Amino acid sequence: MTMTDPLGDMLTRIKNGQAARKDSVVTPASKLRISVLEVLQREGYIRGWSNDTGERHPSVRIELKYFEGQPAIRELRRVSKPGRRVYSGVATLPRVRNGLGITIVSTPKGVLSDAEARAQNVGGEVLCQVF
Repeated sequence: MTMTDPLGDMLTRIKNGQAARKDSVVTPASKLRISVLEVLQREGYIRGWSNDTGERHPSVRIELKYFEGQPAIRELRRVSKPGRRVYSGVATLPRVRNGLGITIVSTPKGVLSDAEARAQNVGGEVLCQVF
């Protein structure tokens, strides 16, 4: 059976892994997932990620991050879904918790956080919000 929302699947695996206090989770690899993971690592929400070559299909191991016993990611929400795509211009990019969180945006210049997209003056598809 094919997966209709691979990015949503990865975000759910991260949420479930942190709820179960796991050190890491494994998800199938794709260019979009790796781009989102790079943004999460740059912004300090995960410790890192690495290619997991132990299986037949390419996969990614995501190292989860905790601060004083609590997950670094308190809220992780998918905005643009396969049934309803959400696009935003640079002037209307949403702010998460008045700037405390980030919005991850897929732009023509790559997958960026909302602050990076504003700095490069580009808008795009709003993938998810992280706090």
